[in-house]
Amino acid sequence: MAKTKPDQSSSDSELPFMAHLVELRDRLLRVVVAVMLIFLMLFSFANDLYTMLAGPLLAHLPKGGTMIATEVASPFLTPFKLALVASVFLAMPVILYHAWAFVAPGLYQHEKRLALPLMVSSIILFYAGMAFAYFVVFPLVFKFLVGIAPAGVTVMTDISRYLDFVLKMFFAFGLAFEVPIATIIVVATGITTPQSLADKRPYIIVGAFTLAMLLTPPDVISQVLLALPMLLLFEFGLYFSRMIIRNRKSEETDEAEETQASTTSAATTQSSSTMPAMPDEGEYRELSDEEMEAELDRAIAEEESLQKHTAHTDDEAGDETKPAGDQPEK
Repeated sequence: MAKTKPDQSSSDSELPFMAHLVELRDRLLRVVVAVMLIFLMLFSFANDLYTMLAGPLLAHLPKGGTMIATEVASPFLTPFKLALVASVFLAMPVILYHAWAFVAPGLYQHEKRLALPLMVSSIILFYAGMAFAYFVVFPLVFKFLVGIAPAGVTVMTDISRYLDFVLKMFFAFGLAFEVPIATIIVVATGITTPQSLADKRPYIIVGAFTLAMLLTPPDVISQVLLALPMLLLFEFGLYFSRMIIRNRKSEETDEAEETQASTTSAATTQSSSTMPAMPDEGEYRELSDEEMEAELDRAIAEEESLQKHTAHTDDEAGDETKPAGDQPEK
């Protein structure tokens, strides 16, 4: 059988896809290396990190109260897990940078101008949400939960369960602080408008408290402390989304005016190149009514003078052409 040549167009179309896969693999490897380097630096301080993380709870335990480990490997695995999760959180700028570097070549210029500030803002807001949970929410929640313990009950929290609770709260508040980013994205992509979101504000308030109820422990303090920042940040996102829409409309108006001006200029240039040359101002001047009447009288006078001259010339020519016999005899 004759050998068939490979399809050149098929190989050309597959090559960019394979190049993207290679780039994705390289960036994932860099992300893993960054996380592992941070983990190796934090692992030796894992116990100190856990002690600092448990500070809000330990500060409100009764005198002599401690935390406990109910599993055999918990004293090792729980700080290990904390160091690993902290490494991922701290490496988040590196992770988002590589994600941005992988996606950015396929974006338009106006999309890049919007996406880069949103990415930086999302990192800052996520860390702000975690800090708000640790410094504001945890002391109030643990004081409330420990204070309502029944008489005769000693509060001794398991270290692994405490870590799971804290990580859940960090994720909930970090995600809640991303509300402005989500608001700007849905408006910038054309899914909705700022006015439509403002009209649905009552439903958004109910949704914020419902989401806070699902993400927080069953206490009113943590629920309110999560819902109120969400609503406040929603208003910030609504304000900035209106600014973005206003700037976009002004840019579109400027572009339309520039396009119209360039089109008009091109049409004027083309028409001026095709029109015959007009006389200079010194050669042509519009006459007034008096000047036009004087010019008309002059033309009539010249015409009458010309007619008289023509008639006189014809008479003389007729006299010269008369025959001699017609002249009278002397």
